[in-house]
Amino acid sequence: VQLQAYGGGLVQVGGSLRVSCVVSGTLITTNGVAWYRQTPGSQRAWIATFAAGGASNVEDSVKGRFDISRDIDANTVFLQMMRLKPEDTGVYSCSIMRRGVRYWGQGTLVTVSS
Repeated sequence: VQLQAYGGGLVQVGGSLRVSCVVSGTLITTNGVAWYRQTPGSQRAWIATFAAGGASNVEDSVKGRFDISRDIDANTVFLQMMRLKPEDTGVYSCSIMRRGVRYWGQGTLVTVSS
């Protein structure tokens, strides 16, 4: 199982960015995919999940600004981020749990500049 996160970059406050997580080795319709964020000086924190069955959930602090979606044909899960704030700066990683093992992508850096 491999996860490849990409799409990060530098964006201004109030801007939008979409990061993608391409999954190989398993299907996202079999195992749910979650996005996490690690900000400078903090531990990695859960942001959103798209469950295998189609349900999605977004952490309360970013609800209304962040949205998670997926493309089944591409086996890819997206995190759409809007109205970005400086505190959204961090490394965004995707993760999947399969047969009791959690797999992680390498992460993609999002920097929100003021």
